[in-house]
Amino acid sequence: MGSTRFSVLPEESRTRLDHFLSRRLEGLTRSRIKRLIEEGHILLGGEKAKPGAMLRQGDVITVVVPDPEPSEALPEAIPLSVLYEDSDLIVIDKAPHMVVHPAFGHSTGTLVNALLHHCRDLSGIGGVTRPGIVHRLDKGTSGVMVAAKNDKAHRRLSAQFKDHTIERVYLAAVRGEPGEDRGRIEKSLARHPRERKKITVRESGREAVTDYEVLARRGGISLVRLIPGTGRTHQLRVHLASSGHPILGDATYGGGVRSIFMKSTRASSLVRALGRPALHAQKLVFDHPSSGSRMSFETSPPEDLADLFRWIETGDG
Repeated sequence: MGSTRFSVLPEESRTRLDHFLSRRLEGLTRSRIKRLIEEGHILLGGEKAKPGAMLRQGDVITVVVPDPEPSEALPEAIPLSVLYEDSDLIVIDKAPHMVVHPAFGHSTGTLVNALLHHCRDLSGIGGVTRPGIVHRLDKGTSGVMVAAKNDKAHRRLSAQFKDHTIERVYLAAVRGEPGEDRGRIEKSLARHPRERKKITVRESGREAVTDYEVLARRGGISLVRLIPGTGRTHQLRVHLASSGHPILGDATYGGGVRSIFMKSTRASSLVRALGRPALHAQKLVFDHPSSGSRMSFETSPPEDLADLFRWIETGDG
């Protein structure tokens, strides 16, 4: 725990306390600053104040940021495939079947548990010692993910996802053979009205855009490259299913083995062996939250998924 003091300059007079601090305390979000003020960790002239207090020239503000609280999730020594790591972030190749966040039914064995053990330099996200998950991959999806180690990195990476300046590329095997080699799916998505764990296409939902390119076709199934223009929950899975080409192995959205007739017994056995949607996050490109340099990471699909992709492309595997 350390303290910092600021003096209000003439040009900063008549500025709200929380607005003043959001500019001076770059590593903290506005909601975090508001909470620190309300909890008495930020004093104006030695006294507690409200976030909206108006400042005057010469006012002295004392900031004491408490040490981050321990996370409710526990560190676990789970192997990780680390692609890159520094004091701001970590990039990993997420294994298939790994859940990202602890939740009901998955309180242990998650990516968060693994990162808490692996990352010994977490400075805290929102006042809690935990990695900052700025995007997610579904349980069955493998591939590139980035997580933040501090508030500043979390805020700046999150802003890139919100502004759609992040570049993401996925590979998937789907049912059927799309008529066009390239195309765009623009369908708004919302939570399913009855099945709350599912997402559905709905005009009143949030805008969602996915570009696709067919890389290969074989035996009534296709290998496609997917570039999401937005990052909605289950976006790729729902967009493809709604277009009549569900991702193979995705029983939730119509791509289960039993619901799909495949002309090749080899293809059927490869999909059955996956036990998950045939979806891989191949590439992730973003600006480093501190240096601003453009960073690009790419991974190959796990071997069982690579076998299916190879069969579609060449008949081998």
